[in-house]
Amino acid sequence: MGLSREQIVSDIKSILPGEQIITDEEVLQENSVDRFRKYETIHGVYSQPLPAAVVKVKSAEEISRILQYMNDNNINAVPRTGGSATEGGLETAVENSLVIDGSAMNEIVSIDAYNMLATVKCGVPLEELEDKLREQGLTTGHSPQSKPLAQMGGLVATRSIGQLSTLYGGIEDMVVGLEAVFPNGEITKIKNVPRRAAGPDIRHVIIGNEGALCYITEVTVKVFQYQPKNNHYYGYVLDNMKTGFEILREVMVQGYRPSVARLYDPEDGADHFDFSKGKCVLIFMAEGPKVIAEATGKAIEAIVAQYEECEAVESRLIQDWFESLNWDPAKVIEERKEIKETNNIGFTTEVSGLWGEINEIYEKCIKRIREEIPNITMLGGHSSHSYMNGTNMYFVYYYDLVDIKPEEEITKYHYPINKIIVEETVKAGGSMVHHHGVGKHRTPWIKEEYGSSYYILETLKKAFDPKGIMNKGTIFPKED
Repeated sequence: MGLSREQIVSDIKSILPGEQIITDEEVLQENSVDRFRKYETIHGVYSQPLPAAVVKVKSAEEISRILQYMNDNNINAVPRTGGSATEGGLETAVENSLVIDGSAMNEIVSIDAYNMLATVKCGVPLEELEDKLREQGLTTGHSPQSKPLAQMGGLVATRSIGQLSTLYGGIEDMVVGLEAVFPNGEITKIKNVPRRAAGPDIRHVIIGNEGALCYITEVTVKVFQYQPKNNHYYGYVLDNMKTGFEILREVMVQGYRPSVARLYDPEDGADHFDFSKGKCVLIFMAEGPKVIAEATGKAIEAIVAQYEECEAVESRLIQDWFESLNWDPAKVIEERKEIKETNNIGFTTEVSGLWGEINEIYEKCIKRIREEIPNITMLGGHSSHSYMNGTNMYFVYYYDLVDIKPEEEITKYHYPINKIIVEETVKAGGSMVHHHGVGKHRTPWIKEEYGSSYYILETLKKAFDPKGIMNKGTIFPKED
């Protein structure tokens, strides 16, 4: 039998000062979930087991002491920073978990403009780091929509990606070195070098682990020159997604690297662009040094010109749209209010696939969702992150909530839609998740996702977290 809630809190108070340990019920409720249970929390319903406490840590050493205690006593740890996750990875899936909140570890350790590196603690907000860098003419190149809310530890832990990824890459391409604490209390630091061939790249044991193997405490990322004066925007309307995928492929295969390369289907496009005319929308942005940005833009124009169905739109319209794309805390509050008033809610599910399979994934998922899910009010999608070999597909869906309790939204609508998208993608040979992370709601398909290579993933868990105390149910299915 495990320790009682009271005993856990008492023990933690012998490790950390009392003001760093929060047991207020409202705080515990808020920290038992992430945005996957948006509808429940809007109605004040919290269906997950409440944590015993939220622990506000200030150093890797504090985390080390806490994890040693939790490992010795089989207490579930849920690492947390900005809290902007969307796939249930922050849910406290078992009773009397401890949420380890690193948001107070918010020091920008250094900005090294000569070696083009920035080192930060896990709780540094991305937007704060980006603002500091831009004062020096630099940028991380990382710009997810969650930038105003997300913090660096969580971005690395979820293997996140930003809107400019086609040029700068995902977070895994930006991380140079990092520090993490494992459940036995071991503090490890991977040094900052441009590349090395001294065995496997152990950064990738830590990047994307979603708190299921260790706690990320410090990150060093590459930085780039910030040259917005050279940005060029391009937009087109066209008749079908298949043509759009062909154009995206051609741009990538020919070796061009626009920072933004996006393709919207008619329904998703209509939700973003007044000029879409019920058609698909294809947009690009070229940036970087002036000569490269101009050459990239001209090449894109030449490729698109080969497709007669593409009709150009004013670049100003694309720039205006892009500059208002990020989350705004005020908009998040407004969204919650609107959901409560209308009983209409929206979510996204993102996957990836090779060029030869992505259109099939898109068409089959859209068809099945329309046939199998009730009360759909909007269903569309877009591709927003492309590569030499393929691209991602971001499905966007809204539905009316009819005759349900708040806690039933997930089982009647959200989970079945996720299930269709994941099933069809894995069946076609794609990946069930491109950048939001597995969380706790895609774990049922983790073995199908990995196939025979699941052996490698499972062995990492057994080696680094043999007692299974790290974020139960995330990536690795929770054992009863």
